[in-house]
Amino acid sequence: MQEYELTVLVHPDRESELEKALTTVRDLVTTSGGKIVKEDNWGKKKLAYRIVKQDFAIYVLMDVELPAAAPLKISNALNISDDVIRYLLVKVDARERAKLEAAKKNQPEEGEEE
Repeated sequence: MQEYELTVLVHPDRESELEKALTTVRDLVTTSGGKIVKEDNWGKKKLAYRIVKQDFAIYVLMDVELPAAAPLKISNALNISDDVIRYLLVKVDARERAKLEAAKKNQPEEGEEE
């Protein structure tokens, strides 16, 4: 199983039904043989440019573990979804993630002097 980051932009009109839309995405991941490690809802944000005549979207970031065939299945399903206006599924480089975490540990906290 490989680690991926899945960023989903949910249609802003689905804000009241957000849990239903996210449940659909979660089910898609689990039925493809994957599992969700972490989920982070960033809320409603303004888009840099209009997508499907929309200026806002609800951003949700998920860290997922997927088998080899799952990314294609997920991409195909999200392409035809009415709830999701855009998505980005990226494979995580474990070495780069380790470097970032090490750099964060070495940075002084706010308010601390070096």
